[in-house]
Amino acid sequence: MGRDERERRSPELGGVRFIGGETAALNFRKDVLAGLSRLQKSLPPKYFYDAAGSRLFERICRLREYYPTRTELSITKKNLRDIARFAGTGCALLEYGSGESLKTRLLIRALRPSVYMPVDISAAALRAAAKRLVRDFPGLGVVAITADFSQPLAIPAYRGSARRVVYFPGSTIGNLTHEEAHAFLKMTRGQVGPRGAMLVGVDLKKDANVLHAAYNDARGVTAAFNLNLLARINRELRANFELRKFAHYAFYDPAHGRIEMHLVSLARQAVRVGAERFSFEVGESIHTENSYKYSAEEFGALAAATGFSVAKTWTDAKRLFALHALINK
Repeated sequence: MGRDERERRSPELGGVRFIGGETAALNFRKDVLAGLSRLQKSLPPKYFYDAAGSRLFERICRLREYYPTRTELSITKKNLRDIARFAGTGCALLEYGSGESLKTRLLIRALRPSVYMPVDISAAALRAAAKRLVRDFPGLGVVAITADFSQPLAIPAYRGSARRVVYFPGSTIGNLTHEEAHAFLKMTRGQVGPRGAMLVGVDLKKDANVLHAAYNDARGVTAAFNLNLLARINRELRANFELRKFAHYAFYDPAHGRIEMHLVSLARQAVRVGAERFSFEVGESIHTENSYKYSAEEFGALAAATGFSVAKTWTDAKRLFALHALINK
């Protein structure tokens, strides 16, 4: 069967359907201009992941200092049977994020979902990932949704009444403030419905030196990843950032329980983005990411406040990372 023919098949019978993505470029421009206009300049971390950024993040995940990816994968492998019992085979599996990591493939094999619905802001990355999954899992029905999963989503109808389970790995929830995380979990609870559930990866609080090393690797890959956000703005929004005039800066803020990532201006300069102009003083920064860390108890309290309850928590021996199983109360 030809590729195009496969893509037109009903996702419940195997194949892939693509939805959304029409306003992504407009939103990127709007968010960049709004962020650079603030007193504390900022850029949303969701825009890190263009093609170049995704490749750099894959390198970050293989670094010795960056423990989250390999630790979450180890937790998933070790507890896969228990995770599958919790989620239930034949469920409708929604994933917020790229949808092609080894963890995702482990879950698909274990759960044999009735339909798999990955949601990602990058249409190109989502399309490539969905096509490979359909190729590698014959009979898997995929509905690939290009959208910002931090905003309300319209989940398309599908045949059957399978339980909805949202998978949100990688501690991406840590990019949200506590207020944003509360709203996000509450929104997700509404999406999964009365019998629904969620599997969410959460980075745990730990020695600040371990955290510092994870975001300031010796090879400078995280720095390149951070700076690539400016390169993307140059490529897509007709900007003229000089990357050599900015430096990566990441630190742990114990008062807020989060890593902050910034790009710091090394010179007094002006930058153009399209027709807009932005001035920078020496030492002025663009805040590009927060990564909040939780204790297991803190995250359990956050989930409970949104109407979820923690059915199970899996962690590693060093308690670096946790995978929480949430159910709609």
